[in-house]
Amino acid sequence: MSGVRILLTGAAGFIGTATWKLLVAEGHDVVGVDLLLPEAHGRATREDPPVAVHVLDVRKAHHWSELLDGVDVVVHLAAMVGAGASATDLPLYAKHNDLGTAALLAAMHAHRVGRFVQASSMVVYGEGRYTCPEHGDRVPAPRTAAALDVGEFDTPCPVCGGPLDWGLVEESAPLDPRSSYAVSKVAQEGYASAWARQAPGAAVSLRYHNVYGPGMPRDTPYSGVAAMFRSSLERGEPPEVYEDGRQMRDFVHVSDVARANLAAALAVGGYAPGRHEAFNVCSGHPVSIAQVAGFVAEGSGSGVEPRLTARYRIGDVRHVVASPQRASEVLGFTARVRPEQGLADFASAPLRA
Repeated sequence: MSGVRILLTGAAGFIGTATWKLLVAEGHDVVGVDLLLPEAHGRATREDPPVAVHVLDVRKAHHWSELLDGVDVVVHLAAMVGAGASATDLPLYAKHNDLGTAALLAAMHAHRVGRFVQASSMVVYGEGRYTCPEHGDRVPAPRTAAALDVGEFDTPCPVCGGPLDWGLVEESAPLDPRSSYAVSKVAQEGYASAWARQAPGAAVSLRYHNVYGPGMPRDTPYSGVAAMFRSSLERGEPPEVYEDGRQMRDFVHVSDVARANLAAALAVGGYAPGRHEAFNVCSGHPVSIAQVAGFVAEGSGSGVEPRLTARYRIGDVRHVVASPQRASEVLGFTARVRPEQGLADFASAPLRA
């Protein structure tokens, strides 16, 4: 399918910019919308966004809904990101993410736009999947401060007390949101599912894992652990790795996330009305946090080695690693950038001020 008209929200953001460039390069007609929130963009980007956008608020989509005329599919990336500093941030996430998605879907219905793709997140799962060699899949109890204080970082099997290993989380796993952001992402998936049935329309929610790459902004909620490690190295300081560094994650390059967005935008065009599906978007190559620090340090050429600190944060997830299988089979999406290369390159990649 070529020449699709796509309305892209959050078009000037980190992932939005990469997605915009790919969509245009592939010959699609893109209408960009972004509120240019200072929390996500900073002052410089607000004054000179990286792509041409209509500076509009998705919460007020009924005011600018004429932009939806002739649109084949909406790719919705606009959102407040980050975990939220405290429970007082709950209304902020609800206003931007919950209300913004609901208002956009309502405007789409009014203009008979029946295809929708949105950014979700791995945080909807809470903890990852854990298995005991003897007792199979198990749901662990929360890790206690007393255990973490003495370096017992692995989650114990609730039956035998032995250490649980990590497994790949599939899209059918129960959802367990544990932050303001996570709750809002679960809500966004719920709105998409309800809209698909009621409109009717077809929708896809993409559960991104740890996204990194060129254009990642500094010192914003987008700045994940890879960016923190890079900042330490640029100061001549060793990256500080929490716990024992064996926490497992999946780091997916922003260019691959853009490809997943495109794959979903094209695939949803063939869906029957009433259908909503969720997909993991990940590299398929799990890495430990210590490895992440090592890859970034190696790419920096600084000679500075990461440092294990045994420090911890109560509530941190021990492991969360996704299965890429369903996205590969249904969307035809497979990541191309392996973390060891992408994270090393990230050490010197241009970032957004």
